[in-house]
Amino acid sequence: MAIEQLTLNQVNREMQQCIQNCLDCHSICLNTVTYCLQKGGRHAELAHIQLMLDCAEICNTSANFMLRGSDLHARTCGVCAELCQRCAENCDRMGDDAQMKACADMCRRCADSCRQMAMATA
Repeated sequence: MAIEQLTLNQVNREMQQCIQNCLDCHSICLNTVTYCLQKGGRHAELAHIQLMLDCAEICNTSANFMLRGSDLHARTCGVCAELCQRCAENCDRMGDDAQMKACADMCRRCADSCRQMAMATA
């Protein structure tokens, strides 16, 4: 029983961390959209803005599914991991820019935790 309880607590800790990563990623993606629109040029390309908005939306949705204990959260986490990875790669292509690097780093952290969450409950 103690081992089972430890595993349950560990899953809860992992889920709490994943929820926090999703909320943080949602926030930085929205902030970065504003930054990119103000910066203009390549930063404001439609595909780039759409990807960041998609990333922010799926992060929020995944966090909500986990917070509600939805039995479908593993699916949203799987999609979230994929979108976050794409967003990170897209932000990286903007070059040496602190805001874009911070967004890419957060997207990668979120992708990693969502990938683990999707696999843990698959």
